[in-house]
Amino acid sequence: MSYSWKELGLKIPNIMLPKEGTDYEKWSIVACDQYTSDPEYWKKADELVGDSPSTLRLMLPEYYLGKPDEEERIQKIRNAMKEYVEQGILNTLPAGCIVVRRSAEGRSRLGLVISVDLDAFDYNAGASSLIRSTEKTIVERIPPRLKIRKGAPMELPHILILIDDPDRSFIEPLEKAEGAKVVYDTDLMLGGGHITGTFVPEESMEGAREAMSALFDKAEEHYGKGRAMLMAMGDGNHSLATAKASWEEIKKSLSEEEREDHPARYALCELENVHDEGIVFEPIHRVMFGEGKADGLQILKETVELLNGQNGAASLAAKGTAAAENQYAIPVIAGGEESVILIDQPSSGLEVGALQNALDVLVTEKGYKIDYIHGEDAVRALAADAGNAGFLLPPMDKFRLFPAVASDGALPRKTFSMGEAVEKRYYIEAKSLI
Repeated sequence: MSYSWKELGLKIPNIMLPKEGTDYEKWSIVACDQYTSDPEYWKKADELVGDSPSTLRLMLPEYYLGKPDEEERIQKIRNAMKEYVEQGILNTLPAGCIVVRRSAEGRSRLGLVISVDLDAFDYNAGASSLIRSTEKTIVERIPPRLKIRKGAPMELPHILILIDDPDRSFIEPLEKAEGAKVVYDTDLMLGGGHITGTFVPEESMEGAREAMSALFDKAEEHYGKGRAMLMAMGDGNHSLATAKASWEEIKKSLSEEEREDHPARYALCELENVHDEGIVFEPIHRVMFGEGKADGLQILKETVELLNGQNGAASLAAKGTAAAENQYAIPVIAGGEESVILIDQPSSGLEVGALQNALDVLVTEKGYKIDYIHGEDAVRALAADAGNAGFLLPPMDKFRLFPAVASDGALPRKTFSMGEAVEKRYYIEAKSLI
């Protein structure tokens, strides 16, 4: 069958880009939820940008969440958004999408910047929506992000949403669609690789709509009528959940007619095909911070004790010890030494699930802090401090994602990352919310 964009949970947006002549390398900034334990990264970015127009002035790196000057920074963001529009730094394109070709870390992948219908997204457990969360949404993480979004006149996406398109029928043909035009082509700062954006006008998107309609039919056939999972979150789950929460609040004051096409109903994102060879699922590691309450070895000891209580027998073994049958082996670093936690007969289907159960208790009951880290080198650097403990997790098979979410619901949070930190989405495009 042929479906409308609305029936597919999508909308062709009016994208905002900086005016011609803008230095895109300074304009483009990595997703705000990266380098949350690395203030030096954000200092370098600020020095590189200087007084040039930049999305660094339109977003709040999560490193600054909870800092004393958070409110002041948010107000500066609001002012910058207004100034960039009034001064003509940001201009609105005709209705259309942008095909993104991104190269980083020796890999290249394609994506499509488009709007998704927040009424087609449900982050709650047991959801049967067209767009689904792939990890558990921690509702406590929404309010601070909502504070940034509330009252903002525009949004900038770092959200990546996956589609399951083995025939490469939806995104891939658009790069050479009729009327397609390159609108930016730039290196990305601080090791982010290279990115090219090709604008595709709405009138050249009909073939893509038919391709997505066919994917919808396949999804209904596979998952059941009324339970088609057409899209699954790749990155930015809590950002999309925040947009959803904001829309749910806004629409309370709107009539049914006003709700139909309100800008806040649609969130700008980038769709990517899970079958793209350039998409690699990297593990997201954990580092626990003793915060003066304990050293890394004590954290490790308490983790093992909790794993014994929740997941059967757990013990410490020497570095390099391999897992036996029905056992997990998770490398850990504490006190300058590396060892392995062995978990027998684990109750969770993934290593990350078993470990996270214990770490959650340490956070809530012991007051320790946790950060989610991309890259083993960063974990080892942080775990070198005697007060911290680092846990190294294995990658997930990306082709298990859609079946696992459809069958069991959301995975444990921070189960996977689409590439390393430098491969994350950089802010370039924007969309009006008013």
